Order: sequence, then C-alpha cells, then structure tokens
Amino acid sequence: MRTMILASVAALAAVPALAACTENATDDPGKGGDSRALTVTSSDDACELSAVEAPSGTLTFNVTNAGSDVTEFYLLGSDGLRIVGEVENIGPNLTKKLTVNVPEGDYFTACKPGMVGEGIRAKFAVAHSDDEQEVSASDQELIDQAQANYRAYVQDQSAQLLEKTKQFVQLYEDGKDDEARALYPQAREHWERIETVAESFGDLDPKTDAREADVDFAAGEKWTGWHRIEKDLWPQDAEAGYRALTAKERATYGDDLLANTTELDGRIRATGTDALTYPIDAIANGSIGLLEEVANGKITGEEEAWSHTDLWDFQANVDGARVAFEGVQPLLEAKDAVLSEELATKFKALDELLDGYRDGDGFVLYGELTAEDKKKMTDAVNALSEPLSQLTAAVTS
Repeated sequence: MRTMILASVAALAAVPALAACTENATDDPGKGGDSRALTVTSSDDACELSAVEAPSGTLTFNVTNAGSDVTEFYLLGSDGLRIVGEVENIGPNLTKKLTVNVPEGDYFTACKPGMVGEGIRAKFAVAHSDDEQEVSASDQELIDQAQANYRAYVQDQSAQLLEKTKQFVQLYEDGKDDEARALYPQAREHWERIETVAESFGDLDPKTDAREADVDFAAGEKWTGWHRIEKDLWPQDAEAGYRALTAKERATYGDDLLANTTELDGRIRATGTDALTYPIDAIANGSIGLLEEVANGKITGEEEAWSHTDLWDFQANVDGARVAFEGVQPLLEAKDAVLSEELATKFKALDELLDGYRDGDGFVLYGELTAEDKKKMTDAVNALSEPLSQLTAAVTS
C-alpha cells in the first residue's frame, strides 16, 4: 500500500520574524531517553542522526542546519521515492521539527544541502512496538471522519485541476493567449490547494511545478510544467532576447503538462492496494506545509515571476491549509480547545486580510502591493505559523 504523508511543520526560515518558532539548536531530545525523539544535524556534506532506528509510533525529528546553505530533511519510504515526511527551508544555524506517525518498516532519511539533488541518504529502520498509544473509540470516529472528508476534498480538487488544465492547454496550443492567461491562475488554484499531496509524488512535482531557478540546466535537467508555459505567455517580463516557443514546442510542453496532471489525478484516485491513505498526522502536517508554501514563495513574489498572480496561489494555499485544519479540528478541540480556538481565529484574520486585495473574481497583481501590504501579510502568516506548528503534536498526543 502506498501510504501518503504530507509535508511537515513550518518554522518559516524565509521570514526572520519566525525565529521564535525554531527550536534551540543546543537542545538534544535524542539524549533525553525518548527513543522516538531524534536529532538530525545537516551540514554541507553530512546528515547525522542521533539513531538509525526507532520504535513505531509518533516520531519527532529535530533537524539542525550546521551548514552554510539552506537545507531540507526527508523521511522516505523503502523505495526511496515516497515522501513520508519532510521539513524544508532550514536556514543555517536554525532548527525545525518534523512530527510524523511512522509504522514498522524500512525507510531512508535524506538531508538536502542547497535543497537540490537526491540528498545525503541513509537507511532508517522502524521496529514494531507494543507500547504505541491506544486510540479511544470516540477519537477513532473523529479520525475516520477527518480522513474520509480530506480524501474527498483532495479528489475533488484534483478533478477540477485536471478539467481546467485540459481547457488551459487547449487555449495555449491554439494560440489564444489572452484566454489562456486569464485561466492560468484559476487552474493553478486547484494545484495549490493540494500542493503538499502533489509534492509527495517526487517524480511528478518537479515536472509540473518547478520554477526556472529550481532547474539544474548544467546537469542536463529539463524545465517543463506550469512555469515554463507561464514564461512563454508573459514574455514581456522575461529576460531580454527571450525567444517565444514555436507552435510545435507549445504542443510539446502543453501535452506534457496535461499528461502529468492526468497521471497525478490517476494516482490520487487509485483504489485497492494503490489507494492513498491520509493518516491524521498527514492531514495536520499538510496544513502546516501549505502555510510554509505561502511564506517560501508567495509572500516573496518568487512563485509567479512573470504572471505576478501570486495572490491567487497565496489564497489557494491558505484555503488548503484551513480545510486540513478544519478536518482535524473536532479532534483538536477534545485535546486542546485553546489551541483550536486560536488557530480558527488566526485563519479567519488571514482570510480577511486577503479579501482586501481582491479584484473582481481574482486579485490585484503582486506588483501592485506596497512594502506595507507585504509586511501585513508577513505578520499575519507569522501569527498563524507559530500555533499551527503545534498542530500535529497536539492531535497525535
């Protein structure tokens, strides 16, 4: 069975005000007698764990970046492809925490200095444990409902993404650029709402959503997907001398985008032994991961470098994060009512702030925002990020 666990906690290193969300780099839970609390030290050329095995259950990895470049940490399935959990954008001298429920089995850990390549990998084993926390019947009912609801949400968004991608590709290949430009941010909203699910497929995400800066052209990597087409649709913002794609090239990139989106939808809708599962920690980590997407690309304006439709992406990431949170909220209320209320309040405040930048059915372009506008958004994300980083631990306690 392919068990899909979404992206993990977000202490957003890209935003300095979030320093309070990081852990003290001198803390070492792995030495405190808890075999499920591990430390990871990522340097420029090493990935050192306090242990290479742990008992099954809820594991916590405290990942410290001792290197000179931004890094990531992944827990991967036995095939080395399936992402069980991840924590991204860990700046030098910062620590972030990944909390994830891990069943018995064989895994790989990986640190990615510079956030490129396959990373520094090592085998990691999770042994059967008889002392895993028991789930009460009432909690299990809430968990089952959350899983069913989230599965339905992801499948619905995937279906809408596929339908709008078909329309977008047809317009683009037919040379109807004005209509394609209008549909571009609307179609991408569905991707952004389930971005952490899409990212869990390590082979599809870079083919579909890589930015130009993410591609190692010197190593022979090819740039495809949404942003390659975006650049061609907004050539006025491309570098001087940019050559527009020919009709044949448009067909190649358009067909490739549609093929990968179709494959994504097929995997999301798979049944039987290939069906995706959504453990409660996966849903909580998905909420956290989507908010991190906001801080790492949307607030900075780096995501939509040519279309400047970042606010559509921003709102969609927040939508997805809120839906995931609301799915586990009944369980959270029973465990930590104060945190539940705080998160609901801060999600509402962030949505209200975004409403102020709406323009008809969409938003103003990112270039129209002032420095003060961006600061307000950063502050709102920071205010939500700190309590949201507690969500997974709270619902799995």
